[in-house]
Amino acid sequence: MAEIKDPENTIIIELAGGKVVIELLPDVAPQHSARMKELARGGEYDNVAFHRVIDGFMAQTGDVEHGDMEDGFNLNRAGTGGSSKPDVPAEFSKLPHDRGTLGAARSANPDSANSQFFINFKDNHFLNGQYTVYGRVIDGMEHVDAIVRGEPPASPDRMISVKVAADA
Repeated sequence: MAEIKDPENTIIIELAGGKVVIELLPDVAPQHSARMKELARGGEYDNVAFHRVIDGFMAQTGDVEHGDMEDGFNLNRAGTGGSSKPDVPAEFSKLPHDRGTLGAARSANPDSANSQFFINFKDNHFLNGQYTVYGRVIDGMEHVDAIVRGEPPASPDRMISVKVAADA
């Protein structure tokens, strides 16, 4: 596993194939980073499906309302919900949407990000300045690359557990 320099701002996602280590960027997007840690610490991301996975683009997950595959999961509604917390305002930066970066999923309203996020499979610079970048995969991208594709996938992969490294 990659060397973790800042355990308080590092997320470990356990997938079926192995662990994905994400370095959060609180200096760039403090509110998005804080929200991810808050939901991870509450166990809200555990067992949440990857409900939208587009080959050559990105893998989206994080619908804690409808995406929990162990509690009230509805594949047709996965991707339409968020958390019980208020939305997070956009924190756009100059950071590009490169392969392995974490972006905040949202509706057409730039200030509507809540719990959902996506991981870019490749450089997706057409998203620059339109979606908040708040983390990057530093280890385990091969496990992200192996996530089952589909919109939604017929048999989706899930985040088995999501932890802040300081708590792991």
